[in-house]
Amino acid sequence: MAIVVDTGTRLVVQGITGREGSFHATRNKEYGTAVVAGVTPGKGGADVEGIPVFDMVADAVAETDANAAMVFVPARFAADAIYEAVDAGIETVIAITEGIPAHDMLRVYNYVRPRGVTLIGPNCPGVLSPGKANVGIIPAEIFSEGRVGLVSRSGTLTYQIGHELTQLGIGQSTIVGIGGDPVVGSSFIDILEKFEADEETELVVMVGEIGGDEEEKAAAFIGERMSKPVVAYIAGFTAPPGKTMGHAGAIISGSAGTAQAKKEALEARGVRVGTNPTEVAELVADAVGARAG
Repeated sequence: MAIVVDTGTRLVVQGITGREGSFHATRNKEYGTAVVAGVTPGKGGADVEGIPVFDMVADAVAETDANAAMVFVPARFAADAIYEAVDAGIETVIAITEGIPAHDMLRVYNYVRPRGVTLIGPNCPGVLSPGKANVGIIPAEIFSEGRVGLVSRSGTLTYQIGHELTQLGIGQSTIVGIGGDPVVGSSFIDILEKFEADEETELVVMVGEIGGDEEEKAAAFIGERMSKPVVAYIAGFTAPPGKTMGHAGAIISGSAGTAQAKKEALEARGVRVGTNPTEVAELVADAVGARAG
């Protein structure tokens, strides 16, 4: 089953003729993702490694029945690219682009949300359902098929924890990088809700970081709405207040948003929180073993 992307995903890549767009569209196609089209205005009629290029997303949808879009458009045009995909009837938009202004994303969020479209990102590594589809820049070779869901604000930590799980023989159902910007299309709660409903996911790993209160909100959701066990990791215990650490959203303001506060909120709801990626994988292994026993 998986979530967000699967064998039924038919992908159009916006910005496919750019360096990054062409590289990752080709990698996603080689993985087995059905990359059915690309879009670059003015380049309609061309192709990238056999992937047909269209001038508009609507044209691509009409010709190929694309139902998902990956955005590799430069930041100043990326918001318009998301609008175009939504207006063309795309059901899932995964925005890899970083540097989109927060006020642009606020408008995009309020436009997309009422329409029921799943928006992942921006400034994210994408989504991988091992053995089914890879949409984004996630190095699929370090993951394996299984029943552990993974949702994260950090791309690098996603890769490390996923690799640690694979090394322990624990496969994953879907890996979702929601992005580290202050305004993103999908929250932890949005993805946790999908994992809770997914028959192929038995346990979820949530990787958070300093800044904001999304992890605290997720903790409340887990305690009230989730039946599946959750293991967590929070990056940034040594981060000084007032400093942005890596992501635009990773900044501590006053007494809010600290790693310790997030850890305590999660543990209060029964979530086991690892102190490093290796311990997280070990906690998952313990939980998987306990369920199997």
